[in-house]
Amino acid sequence: MMKKVINRRKIQAEETKKRIFETARQLFQEQGFENVSVDSVVEAAGVSKGAFYVHFNSKDALAAILINECVNEVDLDYKSYLKTLHPATPISDILIALTGKIADVIAYTIGCDNMKVLYKAHLTKTIDSASAMSYNRELYKLFTEVLERGVQQGEFREDIPVDLLAKHLVLAIRGITFEWCIRYPDFDLRQQILDHFKILLYGLKR
Repeated sequence: MMKKVINRRKIQAEETKKRIFETARQLFQEQGFENVSVDSVVEAAGVSKGAFYVHFNSKDALAAILINECVNEVDLDYKSYLKTLHPATPISDILIALTGKIADVIAYTIGCDNMKVLYKAHLTKTIDSASAMSYNRELYKLFTEVLERGVQQGEFREDIPVDLLAKHLVLAIRGITFEWCIRYPDFDLRQQILDHFKILLYGLKR
């Protein structure tokens, strides 16, 4: 009997945690991270403030988990997207398509306000954003794999290590996205990223 009670409480606790998490995710997406308080999260989730702090140390701690989950989700989405492209597609066209997909996710799924929060987190270290910055992130691996195919097929030059090239391509996306954040809405993120990548890829071709 006692075991059943403990299991029931454990299930209820997990359900509460999930409700808080999903509510916060929705509010952050709709209103922006800095416009959402713990009070507004618990009110929307229908739980007590104490219940929030049972599961999360702070709003920043919750945000760190959300960032990690978002990174994993979008990287999986990018990986799935690459599989939809025809195997005979030139590698440079694959890279352009991938960067266009990334630009669309940043602009229309994540949004400018949340990207500003992420950049602020990178700078101030108030939120753990390591998952978005890690060189072990799946996004770097995707670029590396595509670039390796480009080198093997003779489309790209061989004198620069592909892992270094991958880092610089992601760096370019990050820098242009920052420019988009400070110039928003008078800046076309997708077009600027595509234009920049066409220039970069021109320099990589044999």
